[in-house]
Amino acid sequence: MSADLRRQGWTPGETAGASLRRRVRTEPWAAARKAALEALGAEGWAQLSAAAGRRSWGLVMDLVAGRLRLRLGEDLTADLPGDNGRAVRRPVLDAIYGQQDGTWLSTFEAADRLCPEAGLMTGLAGLAQVARHSGWWWAHERVAVLTERPCLLARDNVGRLHRGEGAALEFPDGYGLWAWRGMPIPADLAAELPSLTLERIRQEENAEIRRVMLEHFGYERYLREAGAHEIGSDETGKLWRLQLPGDEPLVMVEVVNSTPEPDGTSRVYWLRVPPETGSAREGVAWTFGLTAEEYQPLVQT
Repeated sequence: MSADLRRQGWTPGETAGASLRRRVRTEPWAAARKAALEALGAEGWAQLSAAAGRRSWGLVMDLVAGRLRLRLGEDLTADLPGDNGRAVRRPVLDAIYGQQDGTWLSTFEAADRLCPEAGLMTGLAGLAQVARHSGWWWAHERVAVLTERPCLLARDNVGRLHRGEGAALEFPDGYGLWAWRGMPIPADLAAELPSLTLERIRQEENAEIRRVMLEHFGYERYLREAGAHEIGSDETGKLWRLQLPGDEPLVMVEVVNSTPEPDGTSRVYWLRVPPETGSAREGVAWTFGLTAEEYQPLVQT
């Protein structure tokens, strides 16, 4: 790496200089937003930003970028306690998000096409160009550091990092984040999930990790193989209960879809309910936010 830096003009001992994040990203964004509000009005700007995916940018920042920032900070400071660790972690906060800034940059590009005379992209054109080709990057007085974009990103239906067969966020050099429904998990656990056994789940002492294992293994499969007890049944279904070491009991309602499938069979669903649930009816009602007495369906489909 040092040879590459020398070819680019770096002198050994030379520092990167002060961060330019504020000048490169924060101030141009604020100026463009002010100009957009003047050109489109508050209501017009709100409608455009909502249509262009303002909410999706928030989800990316919270559920992807936020997780990556936290993981980078932990990895960089793992062996550096106190002030040294905080000093090493600080540059992570100076990152410019590159590709992950794409949503709000595209909003300004759309506004610029609507109001070309406002010059909304004047201060953002360079930032947008980098976002098309780079992941996170750092701008300093004498050095700019650019990183590759992720080569794999796996999320669940609500946008959380989620994958059971490997890293949920992975970069070309192999660095990655392993997560299950947004919860960080060890890489070795992700490798273990496809071959889980009943005994391995029983042996896991960490309750959060065991819950990840149970979700991947399948609650209904675990109930059957672990010998859960049927504690009641009624017209809504069957209630099953299984004690878990060091954790709250696993209680689920087994319900049968009232509408047969095209082949004549009826699909079975399993609903996890609170451990204090006393009947299948109470459990099904709870999934609708009702009490057992309030749950009075007129038609079932």
